[in-house]
Amino acid sequence: MSELLKRITVNPKQCGGRPSIRGMRIRVSDVLDLFAAGLSAEQILEEMPDLEADDLKAALIYASRKLNHPVLVA
Repeated sequence: MSELLKRITVNPKQCGGRPSIRGMRIRVSDVLDLFAAGLSAEQILEEMPDLEADDLKAALIYASRKLNHPVLVA
């Protein structure tokens, strides 16, 4: 799984410093938004031919790890 996370890159001079896929101008959030809009992995790969199936997995793992923390309620 850690090998997949190497596909996620952050460059302060690209995409406003937001996490992207393999240094491309495709943000992790773009991939997540497409999943949220109801597209399947196959449809996303058709829409964005520069992506690979492992890129989609990496985006999901990255988001999962970023959100896996306790939420403090005041």
